[in-house]
Amino acid sequence: MTRVGITLLGAILLVITLAAAGASSVLSVFGGTGGSQPNRTALTDIPPSYLTLYQQAAATCPGLDWSVPAAIGKVETNHGRSTLPGVHSGSNNKGAEGPMQFLRPTFDAVTAKHLIPQRGKRAPSPYNPRDAIYAAVDYLCDSGARGGRNLHQAILAYNPAEWYVSKVLAQAEDYQSASGLGGTAKANPPAREAINYAQGQLGLPYVWGGNGPANGDTGFDCSGLTKAAYAAAGISLPRTAEEQFRTGHQVPKGQPLLPGDLAFYGTPDKGIHHVGLYVGGGQMINAPNFGEKIKIAPYRYQGDDYAGATRPAISASAGSA
Repeated sequence: MTRVGITLLGAILLVITLAAAGASSVLSVFGGTGGSQPNRTALTDIPPSYLTLYQQAAATCPGLDWSVPAAIGKVETNHGRSTLPGVHSGSNNKGAEGPMQFLRPTFDAVTAKHLIPQRGKRAPSPYNPRDAIYAAVDYLCDSGARGGRNLHQAILAYNPAEWYVSKVLAQAEDYQSASGLGGTAKANPPAREAINYAQGQLGLPYVWGGNGPANGDTGFDCSGLTKAAYAAAGISLPRTAEEQFRTGHQVPKGQPLLPGDLAFYGTPDKGIHHVGLYVGGGQMINAPNFGEKIKIAPYRYQGDDYAGATRPAISASAGSA
């Protein structure tokens, strides 16, 4: 749940400036004057009344796409459908209230500064979807989303955690992208080939030591998938996640990932235990673990031990994720 009330401290401690290329990509996906159109996923998942509010509220903040507050509403309370404490009454253990999970002092400060449309004479309430969604958009707008100045910082202000930013951006893109694979159109040819191959393996089971059906296995393990994906692009990788991490071209810390990069998890000095193929929009394709299937998931998540990334498909023409 969001801890909006501590965002000033979080923003000071955790502000990360996007590189120009990465920032322009984020704005091209989530910004613009007209906003994106909801895809089938959005129309199926978001209650119509909430979807209308997300779109109407976002229109009051130039440069903010409706899919961003919609993604926050999804991550926080599944668009108000959650039955957890604090969604419809009371508060959760952090003091958050309502479908957009505001701390009351933050909500009161935002609504004192910004008028909620069609509120009438009643006092604004964090439990009222209209009030909560408009307040969330106002808060994002004031925190960096207006004019596309810094969407990353705006979401960090809402909840100061990198895994949260990645999850929100991935969900937002899922609501507006036809493919669900974010920036693949901007990937260079080898990266695009690797991503296309990995996409074709979605739904196969995780198999320890698995190298895929072409090699007699029903599925893949994490590094078997990334090795096979790049083999399809004509690039040879070592077999294990540890070896792939050690031999790859390291992406400088703090630099935005590009589609086709490999995201690694573990401790560089003690061992790497997992790898996924980044596909843009904060998402990766990976073979997670026993009992799971190859799937698309945020590459940053709560409690992760992200160790860094490598770039097997280096090209001067590579675009930003």
